[in-house]
Amino acid sequence: MLNPVKLANKNFLSSLDISSEELFNILEIAKNFKSKDLKIKLNDKVLGLIFDKSSTRTRVSFQVAMSRLGGTTVDLNPTTSQIGRGEPIRDTARVLSKYCDVLAIRTFKQSDLEEYSKWSSKPVINALTDLEHPCQAIADYMTIKEEFVDFRNVVLTFIGDGNNVANSLILCGALLGVEVRIACPKGYEPNSLIINKANEIYKNKNLLKITNEPQAAVSGANVIYTDVWSSMGEENQKEQKDKEFKGFTIDSELLAHADKDAIVLHCLPAYRSKEITDEVFESKISRIFEQAENRMHVQQALLSCLLQ
Repeated sequence: MLNPVKLANKNFLSSLDISSEELFNILEIAKNFKSKDLKIKLNDKVLGLIFDKSSTRTRVSFQVAMSRLGGTTVDLNPTTSQIGRGEPIRDTARVLSKYCDVLAIRTFKQSDLEEYSKWSSKPVINALTDLEHPCQAIADYMTIKEEFVDFRNVVLTFIGDGNNVANSLILCGALLGVEVRIACPKGYEPNSLIINKANEIYKNKNLLKITNEPQAAVSGANVIYTDVWSSMGEENQKEQKDKEFKGFTIDSELLAHADKDAIVLHCLPAYRSKEITDEVFESKISRIFEQAENRMHVQQALLSCLLQ
C-alpha cells in the first residue's frame, strides 16, 4: 500500500503538472482510499472552491473528499462574493491564500487559472477549464484500470467534440502509455498544442490517433467514451453542432465494432439520444456511475498529495 507523497509541482493546473510515476501513484492511492485500506486525516485544512461554471459532480466530489480527509470546504460563489464584481484575480488569490490551504477553481480560461496560481501561495487545482479537465481524466483512467487491471493493450476511443475532456484524456493517456483514439467531425479536433505535447511524451507516436471516422476509431477498442457535444458556454452553437455531429452517437450499431468486452464511459451530464442512446447508457457494459464515484476517490488522493 502506498502513502501519499508530496507532488513535485505545487499546483495541478494540467495533466502535465504530474509525472507518469506520480500519476500511477495517485491512481494507487485513490484505489486504497476507495477500498478503505488508507485513512489520512488533514485536520484543520481548508479547501476553497471558486466555480465560475455550474457543477454537480466536481463540486460535491471535492467537498466530500475534503470532508473524508478531516478538512473543511468554503464554497466561493462568484454571484455572492466580490469575485463576481470584478475584483482582480491577483487580489482574490492573495487574500484566499491567507484563509485556505488549497484552491480548486472551475473557470473558462486556462490563463485565469494560471493567474490564480501566480498570485496564490497555496496549491491551485484545475477543477475544469475550457482547455483541460485533468481530475476527470484521472478518474476515467482509474475506472479503466479497475476493469482491465492494467493499461497494457487497452484502447480508449473518445467519440465527440475534441474538448477539454478529450484533451486531458490524451495527455493522461500519453503519461500512462495508453492508445487513445479521438473521433470527431472535421473542424472539431482536439487542441493542436495538446496533440503536440502528447506526441512529445508518447514513446510510440502511433498510440495517438485523430480521425473523423467513428467506426474506424471504435474498431477493436476496449473503452468507448463520449461527452456532450456542446460544452458550457457553447449554448449558441448547440443547434449547429447537433447537425454536424450526426453519426457520432454511441449506439448499439457503433458498439458492434468494438471489442466484445468493451465498456462505455461518459463524464456526465448526458443528453440521451444525442451523444449516447438510452439503451447503451443503461446497458450492462456501462461503467458511467462507477466513473462518477471515482471522481471523489481521485480528488481525495490528489488533495492528500498536495497537502503533505
